[in-house]
Amino acid sequence: MAYWLTMGLNFDVATRTLKQMKEQEPELFNSGKGGRYMLLWNDETRSLELVEYNRERAIADLADGLPVIPVWLNVIYSRVESRLLTGQG
Repeated sequence: MAYWLTMGLNFDVATRTLKQMKEQEPELFNSGKGGRYMLLWNDETRSLELVEYNRERAIADLADGLPVIPVWLNVIYSRVESRLLTGQG
């Protein structure tokens, strides 16, 4: 949750994203293993949606001026684990 808040998302969007992530990667919170996703703007729903990471699509959306927020669950998990082990933040 803190990751998305630091990326500039509001609390409602961050909560919705966390819920989507739990549905798509339920093992993340037990194992630390997770896929790579990104938040992309969806014109139809006029909101950000969590989709599987696709480098070409991310580059194309950035080139079009659309927001792309990486959500690499394995990286997020390792950062949280490291902070917990070192007693930081």
